Amino acid sequence: MSRTKLNLEKIIFIGRTYEEYLDMFSLNEEALKGKKILDCPSGACSFTAVGRSKGMDITAADMAYDHSGAVLENKGKQDLHHAMEHMEKAKNNYIWSYFQNIEELKKYRQSALENCTQDWKEASDRYLPVVLPELPFKDEEFELVLSAHFLFMYADRLTYEFHLRSLEELLRVTKEEVRIFPLVDLEGKRYKRMDDLVEHLSSQGYAVEEVNVSYEFQKNANSMLVVTKKKKERTK
Repeated sequence: MSRTKLNLEKIIFIGRTYEEYLDMFSLNEEALKGKKILDCPSGACSFTAVGRSKGMDITAADMAYDHSGAVLENKGKQDLHHAMEHMEKAKNNYIWSYFQNIEELKKYRQSALENCTQDWKEASDRYLPVVLPELPFKDEEFELVLSAHFLFMYADRLTYEFHLRSLEELLRVTKEEVRIFPLVDLEGKRYKRMDDLVEHLSSQGYAVEEVNVSYEFQKNANSMLVVTKKKKERTK
């Protein structure tokens, strides 16, 4: 089936660093080794790039990857420039402890973009174009699935049904668990249908927990949702 490419003018291609991922998702480097991991959507984040350099098995997936690495690198540079120009006006929406100031934030965002696009050039097969709520992966292909700054954050334009279907698809492709960060929208308000979502997933046999994390840049964005598949008894 043919699919229209994403209009890049409608998205911001900026990413977080590997170190931010460890803090956002309360991850331990040693525990990650030996696991097959999916980052979806991954944007211009450097988690896959840096993790692979440490010997980790990570796949990045994002709808923006329909475009070439060179196109997205240029897009990322432009977006970073514009984002930093406007950050001064919105700086009261953020907590300036993880990053000391806008210049430091810019340095980390630039580093993430550079690591991502360089790794893409070396291992493009690890950067796959996908469009939630459908993924091209096999059932339980990964042990851990991470999803940052998409679900819940855009609650004003993504329906509850979209959130539910996307979560079910992310759970389909993992053997163990899905972690989602953050649990707030662009205004810093907790996703209003979170309790409905948790109740539904629990009724399907998943263990669901909201967990506080050490990372907080956007105000109130300091917790993640951990959805774990309970181990099923296997017949011999």
